Amino acid sequence: MKIYIPRDAAARALGSDEVAAAVQAEAAKRGLTVQIVRNGSRGMVWLEPLVEVETPNGRTAFGPMTAADVAQIFDGGPLALGPTDALPWMAQQTRLTFARVGLIDPLSLSDYEAHGGLSGLRRALGMDRPAIVAEVTDSGLRGRGGAGFPTGIKWKTVSEAKADQKYIVCNADEGDSGTFADRMLMEGDPFTLIEGMVIAGLATGATKGYVYIRSEYPDAIEVMSEAVILARKAGVLGAAVMGSAHAFDMEIRVGAGAYVCGEETSLLNSLEGKRGVVRAKPPLPALQGFLGRPTVVNNVISLATVPVIFERGAAFYKDFGLGRSRGTIPLQIAGNVKHGGLFECAFGLTLGQIVDAIGGGTMTGRPVKAVQVGGPLGAYFPRALFDTPFGYEEFGAKEGLIGHAGLVIFDDSADMLKQARFAMEFCAIESCGKCTPCRIGAVRGVETVDRIAKGDSAAIPLLTDLCNTMKSGSLCALGGFTPYPVMSALTHFPDDFAPMKEAAE
Repeated sequence: MKIYIPRDAAARALGSDEVAAAVQAEAAKRGLTVQIVRNGSRGMVWLEPLVEVETPNGRTAFGPMTAADVAQIFDGGPLALGPTDALPWMAQQTRLTFARVGLIDPLSLSDYEAHGGLSGLRRALGMDRPAIVAEVTDSGLRGRGGAGFPTGIKWKTVSEAKADQKYIVCNADEGDSGTFADRMLMEGDPFTLIEGMVIAGLATGATKGYVYIRSEYPDAIEVMSEAVILARKAGVLGAAVMGSAHAFDMEIRVGAGAYVCGEETSLLNSLEGKRGVVRAKPPLPALQGFLGRPTVVNNVISLATVPVIFERGAAFYKDFGLGRSRGTIPLQIAGNVKHGGLFECAFGLTLGQIVDAIGGGTMTGRPVKAVQVGGPLGAYFPRALFDTPFGYEEFGAKEGLIGHAGLVIFDDSADMLKQARFAMEFCAIESCGKCTPCRIGAVRGVETVDRIAKGDSAAIPLLTDLCNTMKSGSLCALGGFTPYPVMSALTHFPDDFAPMKEAAE
């Protein structure tokens, strides 16, 4: 028997290690030989630990499992869910970047290749640098870390820059609330990130790469570190990539966990051993990045998507999506929601479809009041905006942002004034202190929201003016985007601000 039990951090937190031990013990008691594969998560967090048994007709899922339930794996029982791929959550997805996550043994390079891995790299090795850059440009891939900047343009800039050394830096400092795609990818399919970074190196002439992971991700750090060693031993990394004349090697670096280090220039400072503060731009990192050399800084999902683009072709990837938002996006659904987890689909679903049809509404059963999209700096969208299609420009037109595609759902018991205060408090705590609008503005923002909460309605225009100043004057997105949750709370949920007006009267 081959049994798959996730070693994903979320599954482990919910008891998958204990389930794995219990399965081994139960098999021994029955005199059965079992092969346990510690795979990544399928993304259905409400069913974790999700155990899968390989059968002649595909995998059968059981979940959520506990150590006391493992007899059902051998005898059948109420936790048997049927074929994994037929479960509604899985059947509705378009899995490209996450095609192998949960399917393979994350640290088996042979398993990775058997499921299409390294096909994209082999194709890229037969192309010259301009052709590789053109393939990425033609795919329409944009930065999945939040900014949505066209990946091909960034690669082209670094490729054409003149320097004796160039770098590829992967931003794995995933710090937004309600986001976990980077972690799941690194823990469940690390070789696809390595492959994407090697292709980026071929495209730009870079021969060295770094993955910057926050220290709160010990499982991802462990898996990525082991995957790099295995890739190096297999010749995927090193002086002759897969026997070619191209060199590329990489290292895993661990950050202390400052939120601002998710901003690329702060990350580069931290990577160099300096204080993680924002750099003024220009110069752009693409021209003067790590150690002053031309550097590609891309998010985990951006780089991990590159292999499928080269395996299937730019036209195939670009065929998904809407408008200027091409390809697929891994939605991370969290908060007060019935079905939370990772759901990869093409851009274009409406917010209402995501929350109601995929997420299943709130866990409490109360009405959905708001959805914050894009992390702690994202806007709060009320149900009146649930017809908004999930796309960069579409959300921007409604004063929102997609960010890293994390969605946090709130029911009607949420106090949006308190949420507005939290946004300012978060910015005040996490600010690197480099610029005044962020460093001082966030502190004044907390004070101003507190005035409003005490009944001073005259402070509302002051809060609006403060948000405009932070939005226009901050050096980076931390101070510049904090006004999004504050102003969206004020604009879309005025009733939550009514009690202070009454108190003032």
